[in-house]
Amino acid sequence: MTQAKKSLKERFFHAFLFEVLAIGLCAPAAAWAMGKSLFEMGVLTAVIAWIALVWNMIYNAGFDRVENHYGWTRNLRVRVLHACGFEIGLILIVIPLAAWWLSISLWQAFVLDIALVLFYLPYGFLYNLAYDRSRPYVMKWLSRNEPVAVARQTPCA
Repeated sequence: MTQAKKSLKERFFHAFLFEVLAIGLCAPAAAWAMGKSLFEMGVLTAVIAWIALVWNMIYNAGFDRVENHYGWTRNLRVRVLHACGFEIGLILIVIPLAAWWLSISLWQAFVLDIALVLFYLPYGFLYNLAYDRSRPYVMKWLSRNEPVAVARQTPCA
């Protein structure tokens, strides 16, 4: 299967919808499980989503430099190293933030982070599966205000 070409507009929509739905699903469940307010968990999950986005860009740029410097090829081993490095970095950023924001211990923040990872793994899979299936409708909706190209006709002689 080939990857569809995606515009910047579609990529933004895909990522934005992913995060909005995740926060909408995750924040109430986390608020209930942690005994915290929906506001506290909503803000925290939104901030974590933003941090993950920024960390993703920084981490990937750095990893690409290391990869190029050492001449690594993107095989399974390098992909596992890449994924583990990303998650470890995100954990090191998120745990102290969550502990501070929610006034909980680092251990409780770690457990919360593990729960978020366990949520995001199947959520990401199911979201992307649903997006792939609904993409024709999404594309139609995204292009609803774009002008229709009119073919130029040449006069008959």
